[in-house]
Amino acid sequence: MNTREIISAAKYLASIKPAFLLSELCSSLPDDVPPHEVCRALAPHLGALDLTATKTGGDYEIRRKIKTAPYILSGQEKDRIDSFLAARRIPPSLERAVEQYITKKVQKPWDDPVILERLRRAIVAQKAEYWKAAAKKRSLAYTKGYTVLSYLAYHFPVYFMQTEYLMRTLASAGLLRQSMAIVDIGTGPGVVPLAIAGFYSHLDTATATLHTIERSEEHIEALLFLAASFCGDIPRVVIRPPVKADIRDLPDAALPDRIDLLVFSNVLNELDDFTTDQRADLVMKLAERLSPDGSILIVEPAEKENTIRLRSLSRALAGRGLTVHSPCAFLWGTRCDPSRCWSFKTQADIRPTRLMERLAACDEPFRYINIDIKYAYVILRRDTTVQHPYHIPPRSKYSRLSKLHLHLNRRINIIAAKMSQELGDKKTHVFKLCDGTAAKPVYGVLPAYHITPSNEVLIPARYGDIMELHNVLVRYNKAHDAYNLLINRNTRIHPAYQKEGDTEDY
Repeated sequence: MNTREIISAAKYLASIKPAFLLSELCSSLPDDVPPHEVCRALAPHLGALDLTATKTGGDYEIRRKIKTAPYILSGQEKDRIDSFLAARRIPPSLERAVEQYITKKVQKPWDDPVILERLRRAIVAQKAEYWKAAAKKRSLAYTKGYTVLSYLAYHFPVYFMQTEYLMRTLASAGLLRQSMAIVDIGTGPGVVPLAIAGFYSHLDTATATLHTIERSEEHIEALLFLAASFCGDIPRVVIRPPVKADIRDLPDAALPDRIDLLVFSNVLNELDDFTTDQRADLVMKLAERLSPDGSILIVEPAEKENTIRLRSLSRALAGRGLTVHSPCAFLWGTRCDPSRCWSFKTQADIRPTRLMERLAACDEPFRYINIDIKYAYVILRRDTTVQHPYHIPPRSKYSRLSKLHLHLNRRINIIAAKMSQELGDKKTHVFKLCDGTAAKPVYGVLPAYHITPSNEVLIPARYGDIMELHNVLVRYNKAHDAYNLLINRNTRIHPAYQKEGDTEDY
């Protein structure tokens, strides 16, 4: 009897009974498997099966969990979060904690000229290593000495704020619960758990337990210091001691039995020795403990190759049974071709930290200022929940983007999601469009002199919004092997689908 058969039997019993005994499960198995073996095999999967086990006499009662409602942000919580994001800087207490940690590690003031110069050299070397790694297709690690300190100085603030925006996205989509078990894989110096703690500090009653996996002692040391300094005043968030392990070979004991949110932030792209299928296998193995209404968040840098890899990975995961919740929409019910999908989200530039400003006080300040937020992401689910449950009706009079070659120099109607922010300028607005069918990139092009009340809604539409475009002219851009949909004064554009209350732009 293997674990898969035990899980299958448990699923069946749970589908016909709200509760059953472990002994019943044992008796339903075709083989004579000892109860203790059944219990040991089933225990790690109870959370993912949405079951609980309670000892009763010499047996265990297995019971279905009652699904919890989404955590809905109140008006005051939204105001606090929006106010924080509008300030565009990491919390002052965390900024001080980073400075204190650098001082502790180097045994000199963080702003000592010698220390600042060493940090500058480490940042320059780190950036050079990043692009070398991308060119040679080998992995990149920030794990030692000044490498970790320069990461805190240069990358940490942007990634912290990026995670805050992503948490706002999850909350707005109704993907958070009153009580969450969150796992961050490859946590580094703790960007994600610290940002999540910061996000929860704006909430009234929600709680979270954060589990982190990290292989580097240097990163773990930084995380423990920063968490102790920053999270003491956030009582409803618990950051468990990090588990020191390599994500390629995680022991079962490294993960909680139930995971409500599984995060991979800027980590899967560094597994350069892994194929897309191997990355997908790794994610699926860890997702075995995802609760039935849990989510997986994968985030990668907005650089072109990383973004395309992410889209290829999300397609592979969809093929293994996960649902792509967002930002992608498959409007014709087909799988996409991600081989040229460069799509990412941007947010307002952050304000530089005091440390960043001190580092930039030199002859080449641009080398040490990192304030722009650009990221590619995907949210996946075990259930069928999607951001926009919209499909183009059959026999509708809209053209698929995969068929644009049949409509060159003609005017057509299409429905597509807006999958970029502004790619053009004030004279000519350009936006990437996708309906889940196109193999070649497609762009909506709107010259400023053609803007009218009937088509201007495309400009402020959010990343991922589904739009109807009527009377657009199809042109082929040979230089970029892409299609342009030209929008003029006679083009009408309006939202094709919008969920009730779906108004935030994050």
